Amino acid sequence: MFCDVALPVPLDQTFTYAVNGVAPVVGARVLVPFSGQRLMGVVVRVHEDAPEGVEVKPVQQVLDDAALLPDELMRLASWIAQYYVAPLGEVLRGMLPLGAEVKRHVVYRIAEAGRRVLYEGAAKGSSRRSKLSAEEQNREYAVLNYLEDGAAAKISALRSATQANKALLEGMVRKKWLTREALAEERDARRLERVAVLVGQESEVLEENRRSFDSSHRDEAATGSAQDDTSSFGSEKTARAGLRLPRLNENQLAIMAELAAVGGRMRVRDLRETLSRAGVPESTLGTLVKRGLVTMEEVAEDFHMGGVGSPHGKKHAHEHALNEAQMEALGTIAAAMAKGGFAPHLLYGVTGSGKTTVYFAAMQRALDAGRSALLLVPEIGLTPAMTGQLVAAFGSEVALLHSQLTPDERAEQWHRIRRGEARIVVGTRSAVFAPVVKLGLIIVDEEHDSSYKQEETPRYHGRDVAVMRAKLNEAIVVLGSATPSLESWSNAEKGRYARVEMRERVADRPLPAVELVDMRNEFKETGQESIFSRKLIEETQATLDRGEQVIILLNRRGYSFVVMCRSCGEKIECENCAISMTYHKQVSGDLAQPGQRLECHYCGFRRSVPKTCPKCESEHLYFLGAGSQQGEERLQELFPGARIGRMDRDTVRGRNDMERLLSRLHAGEINLLVGTQMIAKGHDIHGVTLVGVVGADFALGLPDFRAAERVFQLLTQVSGRAGRGDLPGKVLVQTYHPDHYAIQLAAAHDYPGFVAKEMNYRRWMHYPPFAVLANVVIQSEKLEEATAWAGTLGRWFQQARLDKVRVLGPAAAPIVRLKRIYRFHFVLKAERRQALGATLRAMLAYAETQGIARRNLVVDVDAVHLM
Repeated sequence: MFCDVALPVPLDQTFTYAVNGVAPVVGARVLVPFSGQRLMGVVVRVHEDAPEGVEVKPVQQVLDDAALLPDELMRLASWIAQYYVAPLGEVLRGMLPLGAEVKRHVVYRIAEAGRRVLYEGAAKGSSRRSKLSAEEQNREYAVLNYLEDGAAAKISALRSATQANKALLEGMVRKKWLTREALAEERDARRLERVAVLVGQESEVLEENRRSFDSSHRDEAATGSAQDDTSSFGSEKTARAGLRLPRLNENQLAIMAELAAVGGRMRVRDLRETLSRAGVPESTLGTLVKRGLVTMEEVAEDFHMGGVGSPHGKKHAHEHALNEAQMEALGTIAAAMAKGGFAPHLLYGVTGSGKTTVYFAAMQRALDAGRSALLLVPEIGLTPAMTGQLVAAFGSEVALLHSQLTPDERAEQWHRIRRGEARIVVGTRSAVFAPVVKLGLIIVDEEHDSSYKQEETPRYHGRDVAVMRAKLNEAIVVLGSATPSLESWSNAEKGRYARVEMRERVADRPLPAVELVDMRNEFKETGQESIFSRKLIEETQATLDRGEQVIILLNRRGYSFVVMCRSCGEKIECENCAISMTYHKQVSGDLAQPGQRLECHYCGFRRSVPKTCPKCESEHLYFLGAGSQQGEERLQELFPGARIGRMDRDTVRGRNDMERLLSRLHAGEINLLVGTQMIAKGHDIHGVTLVGVVGADFALGLPDFRAAERVFQLLTQVSGRAGRGDLPGKVLVQTYHPDHYAIQLAAAHDYPGFVAKEMNYRRWMHYPPFAVLANVVIQSEKLEEATAWAGTLGRWFQQARLDKVRVLGPAAAPIVRLKRIYRFHFVLKAERRQALGATLRAMLAYAETQGIARRNLVVDVDAVHLM
C-alpha cells in the first residue's frame, strides 16, 4: 500500500510514501521524512500503484485514526489550490490550525567531512585557515567530539556541553561538517490547569479549628510556651465527628478556610493570587499537600471567550424587534433556507440599518433547522463586540477562531467545532476553514474589506472561499456590507447573487450630515499647516461640552511618517525595505513601548533617531506628516479636559487590549477617540455624534486601480459611526481633493452613484469586475538575480501565444525592496479565468526549466494590493 501526501512546501506536487501496517485514511495527518526533515502532511490518496524507478520511503507515524478533514474541506482545498495556483500542501497547512499538536525541534549530527576534520586535527593538529578566533575553533572541535558517536543532539544539549551558539552550529552546517535535521513528533495540546481540593474537611470542623486555634493562641500568649506544630488538637465536637486534624498554623488555617469558603475547590493560580495579597507564602500550600489535607487535580482549563457586553440599557442584537426592512431581508434568506441548496445573497444595507440583527435572526433559523452557522468578520478588533453579542444570544454553542488565540486555544476550539459542540462559529479570515458540522449558513460581514485577502501563500480571498464552501455544502451564504465590493455588486447585477437591500437606518434615524473642509483654503486663510482645521476643533469642543462623544480618524500610525534631512533631502529609510521609516515618540508612563524610535511598519525593523543625517551629517532633520500618536498629543493640548483614547496597532497589541478599550468607550470613560482605520469598522457606539476624518484622501495618490473605491468605503464606514443612538450625527471630512467623485459621493451617501462612476472607469481600463487579474512577483535577495529572472519571464510572455491575456511589465514593484528581498512584478489581465490560470501554470512550468525556484515566484490571483 502507498499513500500520496501533501506537504507544506512550495512545490506544486504531492509525494508518495509506503504504508507499513494499517493504511491511513484520506484527510488524516501523518509524519513523513522529507529532505532531511520530518514533516507533517495530509494524506490525499491511498493506493497500490508503486512508483517506478524511485526508492519509496515509509510513513513514520499516523497521527489520526479517522479523517481530520472531511470530504467537503478536502474538495475545498483542491479548489483553492487550482483557483489560486497554490501548492496543495500549503493550502492544507492553512486549513489546520493544529501546530500545537506537533512538537518541532532541530537536531545536529556529525557528517563525514566533520569526522575527517576531527581525525586530522587529532593526528596533525589544526593547521586550517579560519576567520574564527582560536576560542571559536576550539568550540567547533568540542562540538565534533560531542557528536563523534553519530547520535543526534539538540541545540540545548550542545550549548550546555560545548558553549556553542546557533550561529557557530549553522556555520559548521554550511561547511558540511554537520547535518541539520528538523524533526517533528506528536504533542498533547490539551490546556490543563491545577486545582487545589480540600480533603474531607467540613467547614464546621474548620470553624472548630479556628476557635481552638484562637484559644490556643491566647494560652500561648499568656504562658509564653511553644506548641508542637505536629501535635493534634480539637474540641469535643470534632472528636465526636471522628476527625483528628493536625496542628495548623495561622497560614495553613487561612488556606483551608479559603478553600472551604468556595466549596472546597479552587484554581491554584487564583489561590496563589489570594495568598499573595494576604502575605501567605506559596510554600504553605505545598506543606498542606504533603500532609494530605489538600490534593492537586489537573482539569481542563476554562476558555476565555472574551467579548464586550452591551452597555446598561442597550439591548443585544438578538433582542431587537425587526422592522419592516429587516423582516423582508430575513424572509428572503429564510425562504432560501427552507428551499434548500446553494443560494448566495448580497445584503446591501446602509450603516446603522441593523444588518447584525438580521444575521442573528438568520443564525437562529439555521439552528432551528438543525444546521450550524459560520460568521466571518474582517479583523480581530471586531470579534470582542460580536462575540459578546453571540454569547448573549447562543451561550455555550459559540466557538471563536482567530490568530491571537494561543496555539493550544486554537486547537481546542477547532476540536470543539469538529465534535459538534459549537454550532455557532465566529472568527476572522481563516475561520472559513472551521470543521463545522452540518453547515447551513455562512455570513461574511463587511464583505468588501481587503483584510479578507491572505497576503501570504496560499493567497486566497476569504469571501470567495466562503461562497465556494457554501456551494460545496449546499448552504446559504450572505455577504453583508454598506459598501459592497464592485465584484460582489456586479455578481448581483448579473443575477449570480440575490440582492437584498436595507436603505434606511433603524428607528428612522437619519444618516449623518457630512461637511467637507477644504484644507487648501484652510492653509490660505491661516498661513500654516495644521493637523486639525478650525472647524473640526470648534465642532469637537461643542460636542464635548454637550456630553457627547467624538471619533477622529487619522489613518497613519506613529508620530511622523517621514524623517528628512533639510540640507540634502535624504529620507531615512529602512535598511531592509525601500520605504521611509516612521517616527514614534516616547510617551511618558507607557512601559509597554520602547523610547523614541524609528520603525518600519513592513518588516518591524527599529533604530534610534539619529542626531545627524546619515548621508551629509547635517543636524537639520525634519519630521514630516502626522500620525495617530501626534494627533493624540495635539488633541490633549487642545482639549485638556477631554478623556482621550487612541486605537491603533501600537495601543491594541493583544486580544484583551481591544476589549478594554471598547468597554471604556461604551461606558463613556473615553469621550474623544483618535485612531487609524481600526475605528471605522463595525463599532456601534451610541454616544458618538461627531466624526472627524483627517488625511484619508492621501490614498487617492497611490498606484492602485482600487484607490477611489477604498477611499469611498473608508469615508462611508467611518461616517457610519456617527448618530447611531437617539441623537443625530455629523461628519467633518478634511480633504485636499474636495472635487474628487469618491469624496463627493461619499459625502452624499450615494453608493449607487459611486458604483456607476467607478464601473465606467473599470470597463474602459479592463480592470475587475470586467476582467480577471493576477499579480506575479519575482523576488530574490540579489538584485541582479531578480532582474535577470524578470527579463527571462518577460521574454517568455512576449513569445508565448497567450489566449486573450494581456501582460503589463516587467516593472519594479512599487516597493522594490521588502524585508531584504528585491521585487519585480507583472500584472496579468484576462477576459476568462481559464485562460489566466492556464497562462500562470505554463509560466511556472517554464520558470522551473530556467532554474527559477517556486519560492522565488509569488502568484497572487485576484490581487487586492499591487504594492
